[in-house]
Amino acid sequence: MDYDRIEKQDGAVFHHGKANNRLYLMKWDGADPERLLATMNRLVIDNSYTKIFIKVPEAQAEFFTAQGFEKEARIPSYYGAEACIFMGKFLDPARKIVNPDIRETMNRNLTLARGKKPEAPPPLADGYTMRELYGDDCTRLADLYKLVFKTYPFPVHDPSYLEKTMEEHIAYFGIFSGDKLVAASSAEMDEDTSSVEFTDFATNPKYRGNSFASTLLGTMQKAMTERGITTWYTIARALSAGMNITFAKAGYRYAGTLVNNTDISGTIESMNVWWR
Repeated sequence: MDYDRIEKQDGAVFHHGKANNRLYLMKWDGADPERLLATMNRLVIDNSYTKIFIKVPEAQAEFFTAQGFEKEARIPSYYGAEACIFMGKFLDPARKIVNPDIRETMNRNLTLARGKKPEAPPPLADGYTMRELYGDDCTRLADLYKLVFKTYPFPVHDPSYLEKTMEEHIAYFGIFSGDKLVAASSAEMDEDTSSVEFTDFATNPKYRGNSFASTLLGTMQKAMTERGITTWYTIARALSAGMNITFAKAGYRYAGTLVNNTDISGTIESMNVWWR
């Protein structure tokens, strides 16, 4: 399988590949937007991508709007006191089109989630334990991801890859039934912006219905507080009522929708951004 790549060029960090058919600007030093634009245009032409997805400081958004980018989401106080703007540019008009039935489901899920009041995370169900995961857990974690994620842009089915990310910038957390890992999630940290993306929630289908995602989220939030990470967010499937509700009930605010943005098991789906 051809996995996505993370590359550093011209003061920027890019994530791109054919699974998402997209170039994602993850980080940028804020210098020389013209040079950044030229680099992005070269990458999308070379790879025939159909969308560019960027995260930029709000002060830079006007420049990118003039270049055909559209604002899709906003997280306040991401770069210190300055907001982060998520923007998209659609290089194929078809990429921007959302099926009306899918749009209706997305809207219904969002309305349902935004109607939820914040509440404390549920306690862990009897008979289970929860903790942060480490190198010795990587084989079990990879096995769980193989079970839950049919496709994934990074080699999360490879224990050595998971261990490498643990050593760099991702903290993983898991719930166990005895010695069996039955649910997991991850916290992808960026110390430069004191932000974290909560992602990769996975529960063994046989153990669903125990509110493990909410319990894991509460544990990750506590761990990030202890690490001094101040901005928390997620990018959740717009078609998943459950994940949107999980974050709404945890006090997160809706920031916007990334249209046809992410590969989910072989299908490009729209994603909702939530922040706290």
